[in-house]
Amino acid sequence: MPDANSLATNLIVTFLVMLLVIVLPWADRKICGRLGLNLQGGISTNPRADRLLKGRQALLTVGVAAYLFIYAWLTFLSRDASDVFRVHVAPLEDLKNAFRTDHGFSDVFSRLFSEGLSAFANVRLVRPEDIAQFYMNMMVFVPLGYLLPYTFRWFRERVWTRPVGVCFLFSFFTENMQLMSQRGLYDLDDMISNTLGGFVGQLLYISLAWVITRPDWRKELRAGRAWRKTARKLALYPRRGRIGANCTEIAGTDRQAVWNFYVRKLGYRPVQRAEYTPENQDHLMLALGGSRILIRCGAEGPLPPQTLRLSAAGLPRIREGLKENGIDPGEYEKDPYTGRRELRFTGPDNVRIILTEAE
Repeated sequence: MPDANSLATNLIVTFLVMLLVIVLPWADRKICGRLGLNLQGGISTNPRADRLLKGRQALLTVGVAAYLFIYAWLTFLSRDASDVFRVHVAPLEDLKNAFRTDHGFSDVFSRLFSEGLSAFANVRLVRPEDIAQFYMNMMVFVPLGYLLPYTFRWFRERVWTRPVGVCFLFSFFTENMQLMSQRGLYDLDDMISNTLGGFVGQLLYISLAWVITRPDWRKELRAGRAWRKTARKLALYPRRGRIGANCTEIAGTDRQAVWNFYVRKLGYRPVQRAEYTPENQDHLMLALGGSRILIRCGAEGPLPPQTLRLSAAGLPRIREGLKENGIDPGEYEKDPYTGRRELRFTGPDNVRIILTEAE
């Protein structure tokens, strides 16, 4: 087994990681472009797009599983159990011991402001293998922080927090399993370097993969900057983090038809019912995920045109579910504002329902 702290091993691992980071989005964009697949949620030109995109997702998932298997082999399966429990919880002690100074690091930093970079002249590298080990532990987690948002939508929805958070939890789990199985050293430095590697991988996805797979990223970036520049002085922008959607209100004539469609076919959950006997009406509050609909049942027709706009991930599966429940969504259409795919179908009282592919 090669020495994990050697310069050659570090260079090879770095080369393989950078190859993954650069080649994967480039090849993904080229192949999907040739196959007529839209990676931004828009309408694909290939009639078998749903099946091909599902296959692409399966291949990426297999890639993540292969990485996890290799990681498990390196950290558990390739090691023999020890007779003792080994623990190292002094943070960054190995990095500190990798260097020697004449008067300590406090003296170096105190002279840094008066002497500049020459204050580091007395700092000597005495244990390069400790730096190599920290670097290797960091590079091992770069693919995980990179592949999680690249493969799974859940991580892309909170790309600044979820990948690095899961990398930390995964490293924490690994160190505890090594301690319990006695197949390695419980090392706090490993958790620090692993989490840092996951954060680097997350940044590489944001700055590289996202750019390569989105041809219009420059236009989106300019539009976002222009909007933020003008919105800072407007009414709601300063409190944007505290504002959430409430619900959509529509009207219906036949309560039973409304119930059968939204509850029994679409799967909305009844939350609250308020009766209004003087008007012979009742109000139904229905919820599904973060979407809420208030339907005023018992209204007198004919009703004016009404539109219900929703967004959801996994439009192909939703389309199949609609067909299985007797609702014909037709073919995919294009949202004129975002360019994403959308499904359009009609509910009771000719309510036009537009379902757009989520980011």
